[in-house]
Amino acid sequence: MGGSQAKFDQLRLIRSPNIGPVSYRQLMGRFGSAKAALEALPDLVRRGGGGPSLLADEASIARELQFVAKFGGRHIFIGNPEYPSLLSHLDNAPPVLCVKGDLGLLNRIAISIVGARNASAGACQFARQLAYDLGQMEFPVVSGLARGIDTAAHAGSIESGTIAVIAGGLDVVYPPENKALQDAIAERGLLIAEQPPGTEPRARHFPYRNRIIAGISAGTVVVEAAPKSGSLITARLAAEAGREVMAIPGSPLDPRSRGCNQLIREGATLVQNAEEIAELVRPLDHRMRAAPARYVASEPATIGDDTNDERQAVIDLMGMTYVSVDELVRQSGSSQAIVQMVLLEMELAGKLERGAGGKVRFAA
Repeated sequence: MGGSQAKFDQLRLIRSPNIGPVSYRQLMGRFGSAKAALEALPDLVRRGGGGPSLLADEASIARELQFVAKFGGRHIFIGNPEYPSLLSHLDNAPPVLCVKGDLGLLNRIAISIVGARNASAGACQFARQLAYDLGQMEFPVVSGLARGIDTAAHAGSIESGTIAVIAGGLDVVYPPENKALQDAIAERGLLIAEQPPGTEPRARHFPYRNRIIAGISAGTVVVEAAPKSGSLITARLAAEAGREVMAIPGSPLDPRSRGCNQLIREGATLVQNAEEIAELVRPLDHRMRAAPARYVASEPATIGDDTNDERQAVIDLMGMTYVSVDELVRQSGSSQAIVQMVLLEMELAGKLERGAGGKVRFAA
């Protein structure tokens, strides 16, 4: 019962308003358990200037746990041994993943293949063959189950092991024409969703999905992509995570190749086949064996009446432009622990937004 209650409390904390990946990690690190963090939330929100704390409804959490289990899936929480090791080291790693299928695929070095939704027939054929060849070399292939290149990559690796990261809930099919493929991946590969069941994918969900694709992979291959496309976002996230970024060159006359050619110009590795990809990612094998990131409980930092001046100093330094936490520490003269606690309380109160690179600003 203890384990199931802890799981219930973790999911309730994650699904509560204003709890993001960073605040979840900080709460678990400071309070040691989701139960203790839930008990502390009302006071933290009050200190951050918010109103009554709105915890996730217990009945909705019970329904989610029951639905996912009945659906044949399960929840994997960050900090647990089953959670993907590479993904756990991202600063904004998802606190929980809903998964269905073969969890063993997460223990192998994976390669993501992404590209244009409106890809050319030749690029789709190439992606399908590339995924097949990587599968024969025992690399699971990761993609986002979108039209075009994603679909081709999954189709090519369905027999050897494919991982689909979707933007909506585990039970939601998008695009509709990929229902048979999504069902097949859930049965023979692995389906991953960050959002709760029943969530219809929205535009804001896709960048979050892309960070998971990049985060669980040792390398990302872009086959065909227009400039400013979602595939280039995935490539950028992979580079920021220290993973290999590879691109298939294309004709400068085809707009769908400009994204790949741009990546190569900016430093991505030009690759032409599975052998070249394998040569690049195999040296990363030791990182797959590294211990996943875990929480270390620490004494909660508290801010009382005697430190209100420190709190105000941090708040006065903030604005609508993103600033690094280190800069806030330097200019405020407060300790890292105090600054992080002020920011955590503000985020829980809905008054702070976190951006790329750990930067923060006032919530718009």
